[in-house]
Amino acid sequence: MRPQILNPAKLAALFRAELELCNVRPGETITVLSDLASRREYVAAAFAAAQTLGADIYEMCVNAVPSWDRVGVATVGRCKGTVEALKAIDLLVCLHIPLFTRWLADVRAGGTRVLMIIDGPDDLERLMAPPGLKEAVLHAEQRLARARVMRVVSDAGTDMAVHCGQYPVMAQYGFAEAPGRFDHWGAGMVHTFPNEGSAHGVVVLQPGDIVVLPYCRYVHDEVRLHIAGGFIRKIEGGLDARLMTEWLDDNRQSPDDLDGHAVSHLGWGLNPQARWYDIALHGDEPDRHHAGARAFAGNFLFSTGPNTQGGGTRATKGHYDVPMRDCTVMLDGDVIIERGRLVDPKMIVPRVAR
Repeated sequence: MRPQILNPAKLAALFRAELELCNVRPGETITVLSDLASRREYVAAAFAAAQTLGADIYEMCVNAVPSWDRVGVATVGRCKGTVEALKAIDLLVCLHIPLFTRWLADVRAGGTRVLMIIDGPDDLERLMAPPGLKEAVLHAEQRLARARVMRVVSDAGTDMAVHCGQYPVMAQYGFAEAPGRFDHWGAGMVHTFPNEGSAHGVVVLQPGDIVVLPYCRYVHDEVRLHIAGGFIRKIEGGLDARLMTEWLDDNRQSPDDLDGHAVSHLGWGLNPQARWYDIALHGDEPDRHHAGARAFAGNFLFSTGPNTQGGGTRATKGHYDVPMRDCTVMLDGDVIIERGRLVDPKMIVPRVAR
């Protein structure tokens, strides 16, 4: 791994800028949700930033080391009073992945806004939401919310269509400033879950596409996925196909369990600060590629497995996240991404030098 570039002394100022985006006000209460492997410098930076903004802050540390390749782990809720405490605060700064958990939905329903911070210091600085990203993401959210059919094609052979509307659209622009909002520092994307059973066609993963979860690696050889009735029915290819097959099979709850093979959230990235080639620059350490790999502008994010974050019932650990390059994405026939390039001018945000 390359050495950290960001001066550690800048972290407090960086956290203050992010908390300002999150609309932190004097007298508000912030909780830092940490675990046994959390970066202590992030806890200290959050404390310092909150103090300068006149907010109260405390840490809640769970007795766990959540794994980045396992989603839906209920780190909060086992200890009495923890969920109730988080419902009573204004902002939760979460230093691990809380997605696909029941407690997160309960806390947000109580009005607590939630900011997830799981990326490295250099990435937090570079990926912080540039001017215009929120507006671009909200425009993309509206376009996707109106769509009833999403189709994705590529020169590599991808041709998949899904119906939309059964589940809500989720949008992330990098800060949580509104009651009940969840966001991820460094993100910039929209996605939704397809209507149950509607996904059909073929998805072809090509060398250079990224498997963010459960691995952290570029795809090395072609993987061809045959999809019908909302589920992957056949996986063809070499090493990468074998890795995908065995991961999904190992997460079956029974021989006929196909939940991990379901088509899950689909969407695209809009953050101009994110770079596709960062794994080549920095290696395959997961904490360098959570936000950036998913958010780089023009990628199509394909995934499998759980849909509880959107209100569904699949809670499988068989989750695959694959940001794909060079795809053309159409909503009700309108092209919004052409061969990996955003073409809707309202979704294009200028890059900021950092």
